Amino acid sequence: METRNDFFKSCAERFEITGRVISADNYGNGHINDTVKVVTDDGEKQRRYILQKVNGNVFKKPEQVLSNIEKVTAFLKVRANSEREVLSLIPTKDGKTYIKDDDGNLWRMYNFIEDSVCLDIVEDERDFYECAFAFGKFQRDLRHFPADTLYETIPNFHNTPIRFGAFLSAVSADKCGRAENVRKEIDFITSRQDFYSVLIDAEARGDLPVRVTHNDTKSNNVMLDKTTRKALCVIDLDTIMPGYSVTDFGDAIRFGASTAAEDEKDLDKVHFNIDLFKAYTKGYLAGCDGKLIPTEIMLLPEGAKMMTIECGMRFLTDYLEGDTYFKTAYPEHNLVRARTQLKLVREMEEQWDEMKRTVKQYAGGNA
Repeated sequence: METRNDFFKSCAERFEITGRVISADNYGNGHINDTVKVVTDDGEKQRRYILQKVNGNVFKKPEQVLSNIEKVTAFLKVRANSEREVLSLIPTKDGKTYIKDDDGNLWRMYNFIEDSVCLDIVEDERDFYECAFAFGKFQRDLRHFPADTLYETIPNFHNTPIRFGAFLSAVSADKCGRAENVRKEIDFITSRQDFYSVLIDAEARGDLPVRVTHNDTKSNNVMLDKTTRKALCVIDLDTIMPGYSVTDFGDAIRFGASTAAEDEKDLDKVHFNIDLFKAYTKGYLAGCDGKLIPTEIMLLPEGAKMMTIECGMRFLTDYLEGDTYFKTAYPEHNLVRARTQLKLVREMEEQWDEMKRTVKQYAGGNA
């Protein structure tokens, strides 16, 4: 009987790898795709690769995901100084970028970034700076890539007015009878409804260009050199699509500049850390190297606030609808998550002038 590891090996052998496969084992702690580390040996040297199954439940059109990744990584590869600076798709033996198993699942393979680390939790401001630099450089390197040639694999992913409309519908339906107990949170979100179109309006004015965006800018999606802790490359490219640079920036701030976990029950532990915001802003703009337009740069704080309140309303929407989207560990889990995000928004608003001054300071003559 074929074991799971035998299956992984047989998948790996359908790609253009060097040497004989000597092991293929589950790797990492990702929540979306199945990830396997493959080791080969050609008699002189061992090599490592990353084999991944694309989650067809999350990505309904996985071929489009692979198409976006293929285009972007090919574009980045010719601009990289070394193979460690960009993920490289390993072609299949018949010249494609993926294989399909007997169940119709798509599998792809990447080069393994050697002597590198990624951080689930940023350990200091310097690491946060390096993660920011990597995502800023990602914008700089892709500034001439035609974003409109990419598939929008998750339509309206960061369209906050649409998210707000879904929230209002959930409040109105109140199908679980939970609305009365979260009236304070509902009022917090609805009282800021004039803010939700700020980025879309800026695009309409020509102040915010559509660019290639990553859309999952957490610190653990950046590889750092194991010795120097300098940024190497951005990984986890499944959600690449057209979007705004400021929402990529903003989601990183939402997640990384908080003093507590996303589901911390004790709100006294949840704060917006302005020093981490400053470190990330400095790193991001250094990575961008003046390639964002001035009006775009000055919207970075709006991006941070927008992503945080959008996430908060998404958590609260799911709570009102009976927890059907986000995985929960207990009945109040989504409500707890929503409250942490709204606490961060409130503290961003309290430090808004400082956020704006920080962006202007690090933008220099570019804003």
